[in-house]
Amino acid sequence: MSKVLMYSTGVCPYCTRAEMLLKQRGVTEIEKVRIDIEPARREEMMTRTGRRTVPQIYIGETHVGGFDDLAALDRAGGLQPLLDAA
Repeated sequence: MSKVLMYSTGVCPYCTRAEMLLKQRGVTEIEKVRIDIEPARREEMMTRTGRRTVPQIYIGETHVGGFDDLAALDRAGGLQPLLDAA
């Protein structure tokens, strides 16, 4: 299963929903980068993704985007193959 990295904050409902969806798809480990605790990582996130909002989700080297992007990918049938790729 591909490595999942999620930039998030402690009070983000979309982060929680994204985590729940990933777990429903068999993800057991999510590397969480808390940009509210580590402000320097916010710059890293914005540089990598070009976005300012959380969550920002990577599956392997693929930037999926936020929760809406993740849910749309799942509905289109593209999430599981991406998770299974590694």
